[in-house]
Amino acid sequence: MAKPNEASTTDEHTVIEPTPEFSTFRDTVYTSRVLIVPETGRALAVAMGQVQVKTTDVEAITFLKSHPDLQPLKE
Repeated sequence: MAKPNEASTTDEHTVIEPTPEFSTFRDTVYTSRVLIVPETGRALAVAMGQVQVKTTDVEAITFLKSHPDLQPLKE
């Protein structure tokens, strides 16, 4: 009988936690509108009461978190 390779069994148990690719915010006032980021003039579209941006987009996340009409959704 062959012995199992110890290195392969430890590699199989390595867990990598995935990070969410997008952050979603709920608009508590409108179901459809366009939000303009003041510093850059970028447009962020609200559709069906939600706006979604990449989690790496720090500028948009900061703007959306500070907006009084928006709430982050739990993914």
